[in-house]
Amino acid sequence: IESFIPMRYDVVAKKGGKKSRELVPAIHNLLFVRTTRSIIQETKREILFLQYLTQAERGKNIPIIVPERQMQQFIAVSGTNNEQLIYLKPEEINLKRGTPVRIHGGAFDGVEGIFVKVKGIRSRRVVVLIKGVTAVVTAEIQSDLIEVLSAQ
Repeated sequence: IESFIPMRYDVVAKKGGKKSRELVPAIHNLLFVRTTRSIIQETKREILFLQYLTQAERGKNIPIIVPERQMQQFIAVSGTNNEQLIYLKPEEINLKRGTPVRIHGGAFDGVEGIFVKVKGIRSRRVVVLIKGVTAVVTAEIQSDLIEVLSAQ
């Protein structure tokens, strides 16, 4: 099963009080998988603690399925392990006030997201959202690398 765990660098305390900088999961207990419904159901029977993130749909809780393009954009940003990345819960950001953009050049070349002001950060940043799951905020982007897209 193809999988992805968003990672970030953090200072971790070791035995004896020593600290080291390590790559750790950015979002506790979150693993993205790319597979079929039947394979994930079979895997869930074998790994009892595995849980789905779900969304309510017509009175049922349906496992969240991330569209391919959205996942590619998320991996393109979070896969850089850039130390300036910020992970947010979807409710922590108002994307309605932002502008759809595409980045040209640099570590985030080709990434599309929403250019917004994020609370607690001086400059505006590009946010890539996985609806109902998480959002990742890019490092600061030079304005000449940003192309404004028409609203979709």
